This record gives sequence, C-alpha cells and structure tokens, in this order.
Amino acid sequence: MAALAMDPLVVGELEVEFVHRQRFRTRAEARLKIATWVADFYNVKRRNSANDGLSPVTFERQMIEKRQASSALLRAAVA
Repeated sequence: MAALAMDPLVVGELEVEFVHRQRFRTRAEARLKIATWVADFYNVKRRNSANDGLSPVTFERQMIEKRQASSALLRAAVA
C-alpha cells in the first residue's frame, strides 16, 4: 500500500517550524522526531479554518459530544 502524501503546506510548515531548527544525527532520529512533531503538535494543536478555527482535537471532541447528545435524544424519542 502506498503511503499517503502530505499536503505541500504541511511540508513547508514542517520545514520552517521544525526541521530547520534541528540537527539530526541519523535518518532514523530525523524520522522519529518528525513523526513525533506531526503527531504531537501539528495534528493536535494546529487550528483549521475548515473546522471553524478549532484544533482537530477540540473539533473531534465537539463532534463526539454532538453525536452523543443526538443519540440520547433519539433513544428518548423511541422509548
């Protein structure tokens, strides 16, 4: 299976915000630190205009709460 390609804007931000500020001793170290940056910072904290300016974690939390409330209303209406 082919790896998913990263958005060029993400790659640019990764380079500016992280890679150019680091010194890596090995490729393995670079891979690990870059993967950690993507998982811990970029995917969690970066706000997104498609999510009404919310971070992915906040957006997902709100979506889960809305789904749970909707399910509770549906169960109450059926009962």
